[in-house]
Amino acid sequence: MTDSDYVMTEETPPVEEFIALRTAVGWGELNRDALARGLSGSLMCVCVRHGGKLVGFGRVVGDGCFVFYIQDMIVHPDYERRGLGRAVMSRIMGYIETAGGEDIYIGLMATKGKAGFYEQFGFMARPEDAPGMQLWLKNRRH
Repeated sequence: MTDSDYVMTEETPPVEEFIALRTAVGWGELNRDALARGLSGSLMCVCVRHGGKLVGFGRVVGDGCFVFYIQDMIVHPDYERRGLGRAVMSRIMGYIETAGGEDIYIGLMATKGKAGFYEQFGFMARPEDAPGMQLWLKNRRH
C-alpha cells in the first residue's frame, strides 16, 4: 500500500459503506441497525479508502485485555493484491499488542482459502480434531 491515494484511518465507517464493501465480497445482507450496533461495539476499526471510497476494512472485538478477535477483514476485490490486507492486519496487530495485557489470545475465522494470509502474522490453524466452532443465530426477535 504505497499509493498516496490510499488513506488508512482508525474509525468506524458509516453503515452504508460497510454494507457496500460486504456486498462487494459476496457476504450476505444483515440488518442495518444490528450492523450499526455491532460496529459501535468494536474495540477498534481500520478503514482504507481510495479516492474517498472504502476499499479495505478490519476490526477488533473482545475484552480489550486478554481476548481479542479479528473480525470482518475485507478488501474490495478490485483492490486485492496491493498490500491493503497486510497493512490493515499490521495496524490491528499493533493495536492488540499495545492494548493487551501480559498474556493475549487472538482468534479469527479465516475465509476458505485465506488461512495462508494469516499465517504470515503467526496464526496457526486449529487441528482437525479440534476445529474452530461457530454459532449463527439468525432472525431472532427479542
